[in-house]
Amino acid sequence: MFSWNLFGAFALPALLLWWVGAISALFSRRERSGLTVWATAAGILVYACFIAGLWVSLGRPPLRTMGETRLWYALFMVVSGWLVYIRWHYRWMPLFSLLVATVFIVINLLRPEMHDRSLMPALQSMWFVPHVTVYMFSYSLFGCACLLAIAGWWKGTSEYLPSTDRLVAIGMTFLTFGMISGCIWAKQAWGSYWSWDPKETWALATWCSYLVYVHRRLYRRSSDGQQGSVYVWLIIGFVLLQMCWYGVNFLPSASASMHSYN
Repeated sequence: MFSWNLFGAFALPALLLWWVGAISALFSRRERSGLTVWATAAGILVYACFIAGLWVSLGRPPLRTMGETRLWYALFMVVSGWLVYIRWHYRWMPLFSLLVATVFIVINLLRPEMHDRSLMPALQSMWFVPHVTVYMFSYSLFGCACLLAIAGWWKGTSEYLPSTDRLVAIGMTFLTFGMISGCIWAKQAWGSYWSWDPKETWALATWCSYLVYVHRRLYRRSSDGQQGSVYVWLIIGFVLLQMCWYGVNFLPSASASMHSYN
């Protein structure tokens, strides 16, 4: 029986491959290390095999609990960092995206009791998988944008702005699809497109924060002297995202939320 007891057997080899790739990126003399590309890809495949096996074993997509969303976020964070490295050749990006992913993997290794949950009837919908996975992928893109923003703010340079612009634009596309699919799903399951549930409210706040970033970059792109505040806005947006994802679960109103993770 394929279960969470096997998580370490897949996660640890994947982490080893990812760390080999991250270190290779840092010390390679080439602009793009082939070892980084292929070692990271191999780790992604190993990790994805666990998700696929767990999916088959549970008889449902492993997207129900907080632990299961951490499972996907760790994967997408590495994938996003890997793609950013391939596209823009930032040598440090595989390492820092991996550090974030490692935190979530370690939490899952230490908290296995949070995973085994069945699906309530409302979650048995064709929108369940696309809604949650596009959210997790958009979160990983915003995570990489936040890492670039921190680096740009620290160095006082605008060199990362074209990259953050692209990441936020793609992330907003996925985030918007996630919100729209959630509205359609809510209409089918609960009879209304929007209910101002605490998680919905924070999701809207997150979406608006990144929309402000896009608007500002479109209409004030030439003002490189303002890059510091632009980077700070990206960091604030990522903090709101964390609140939307799991921070809302600690609010008193979360007990009545239909989006809370159990």
